Amino acid sequence: MSENKCNLDFKTSIGGQALMEGILMRGPDKQSIVCRTADGLVEKCESFTPLKEKYKLASVPFLRGVIALAVSMSSGMKALAYSAELIPMDEEEEPSKFEVWLEDKLGNKKMEKLTIAFSMVLGLFLAILLFTMAPTFLAGLFPFVKANLMLRSAVEGVFKLIIFFAYLWLITNIKDVRRLFAYHGAEHKTIFCYEKSLPLTAENVKKQSRFHPRCGTSFLLVAVILGIIIGFFIRADNVFIRVLLRIALLPLLVGIAFELNKWVGKHDDNKLAAVLAAPGKWVQRLTTKEPDEEMIECAIRALELVIPEEKGADSW
Repeated sequence: MSENKCNLDFKTSIGGQALMEGILMRGPDKQSIVCRTADGLVEKCESFTPLKEKYKLASVPFLRGVIALAVSMSSGMKALAYSAELIPMDEEEEPSKFEVWLEDKLGNKKMEKLTIAFSMVLGLFLAILLFTMAPTFLAGLFPFVKANLMLRSAVEGVFKLIIFFAYLWLITNIKDVRRLFAYHGAEHKTIFCYEKSLPLTAENVKKQSRFHPRCGTSFLLVAVILGIIIGFFIRADNVFIRVLLRIALLPLLVGIAFELNKWVGKHDDNKLAAVLAAPGKWVQRLTTKEPDEEMIECAIRALELVIPEEKGADSW
């Protein structure tokens, strides 16, 4: 199989996320976290209620994408915080007076929830700042685009793509992020190995491609491109109104991107789906790296913990 082409009879709904020296895998009803420490692998596996059973709206097309993203962000933040706690620090950092006061008032669990909620809000704000506000304000600096809304939307789109790829390129030069991306590659390779019904061994996993058609990176790129397309339908010329309209349309954008990504993942042997998946796979050249054997071992164990007993229960 070539790196950029895959045609599998079985497609799993199991997905993952790279953590600090570890992997998160989420199956139909279980989520696992496996991290590598100086003492070996640390495992954590928890059951959960599937979204469709927990929320009625999680079965409604387009709305389910917004719900899935919110749940994914929440569980991802918690997993990242957990994995970060397992990494030993050179020196024990003393908590600030404000942190001590908060923990005293709220308690450990409430403090953790507050931290995760704050991280999610901050992450969302930064995403809006970088990919919505910045391109709109930057395009507004050019006098020649002010009289032509179509041209203005095109310039905003160019800035959005420049910021997206510049951000990815910059973070790939950070050592810890490169390791994170290598764990991302291990996750993809392991899932490919499982979908091919091969024994989950390091040797088999190594041979697989690190570019997967159902990756979250593809979802991000699709969302960015859809944001550019939607921008052409915004007819307001005031910068602040344009920004507010873009923010208001974010749930719609997420819903469409989710459904499109879901369709592409299910029909990746279709020519149109292959064309739509190609940009996402190209971006994965930045967001995934070749993993080492220890990373692969983490990914294999994380996947093994969430594979359902009933065959096919995790079908895409």
